Amino acid sequence: MKAAVLHGREDVRIEDVPEFPLQPGEVRVRIGAALTCGTDLKVFRRGYHARMLKPPCVFGHELAGTVGEVHPETLGWSVGDRVVCANSAPCGGCPSCRRGQENLCDDLLFLNGAYAESIVVPARLAAKNLLRLRPATAFESAALTEPLACVVQGIDDLKLAAGERVLVLGAGPIGLFAVALAHNAGCTVAVAGRGGSRLALAGRLGAASVVDMQGREDLEPTIRDALPRAEFDVVFEAVGKPSAWESATRLVRKGGRVNFFGGCPSGASVQFDTGLIHYSNLTLLASFHHTPRTIRRALELIESGVIRSADFVDGQAGLDELPELFRSMASGNRAVKTLIRP
Repeated sequence: MKAAVLHGREDVRIEDVPEFPLQPGEVRVRIGAALTCGTDLKVFRRGYHARMLKPPCVFGHELAGTVGEVHPETLGWSVGDRVVCANSAPCGGCPSCRRGQENLCDDLLFLNGAYAESIVVPARLAAKNLLRLRPATAFESAALTEPLACVVQGIDDLKLAAGERVLVLGAGPIGLFAVALAHNAGCTVAVAGRGGSRLALAGRLGAASVVDMQGREDLEPTIRDALPRAEFDVVFEAVGKPSAWESATRLVRKGGRVNFFGGCPSGASVQFDTGLIHYSNLTLLASFHHTPRTIRRALELIESGVIRSADFVDGQAGLDELPELFRSMASGNRAVKTLIRP
């Protein structure tokens, strides 16, 4: 079959790779849709991922498709089932899993290889995080499940209440998901980010205020100038820069909550005003990854129409075009998500 193979830094090639025989518990899924992702762009730029990928290897992790083959000892699945698959599954037995924090599983099993004609879903994933789709659910919509589930985790961690004022920092796919979910929770949402089309989309998703950071790095004063009377109960940081983490603590109200959702580069450090955090009684948290519960909640949000692929998928390409697409993404392509059809 054809698949995108990562060989190193900014080196992705479309190659013929073997389709390995299935093992007990496994299924083979024919990819109907795969979506580009900021994590995959980071992998492309760096040439590896410390926890998930060691080149040469297939990559990509947002996918949906049709079951094309089932091992005779795999129960519960049939050829022709339309499915979405998460990119990981917890073990279920480690201390984190027993505490209900499966996203922190000590033996989290990752799955990559979405940019291909097919993918083998391991037994643990097939049992825990492979979900059937409704007949009307488009593959490109279902493929949003994994990244949306991560944001569902972050919003759940914040325990939003209707009527709260939420500031989202960043207007990439994660920030836009956060806007939609906070609005759906009954919150008043503001967003600060770059890109006219992305900010316009934030407005359509429910943001009451948008702050254009194009050409600006002074996040805090720009927001205060644009929204001089605004006070935020919650700040959802989706930029992934130390300066944004630091600004988030100064932009939230006394007694407010901050979610440092955006992962900073490896080795990065931040400086916080301890007096501000202490005397303002701030709650600071960070959310990572997803759980089987948030995967299922994300698919519910998609299939109920709260999250629509038409809002997030704004381009498409064939598998053969993937290397050039990632080069354009690395040089500043502002697409939210691109649909890859193998």
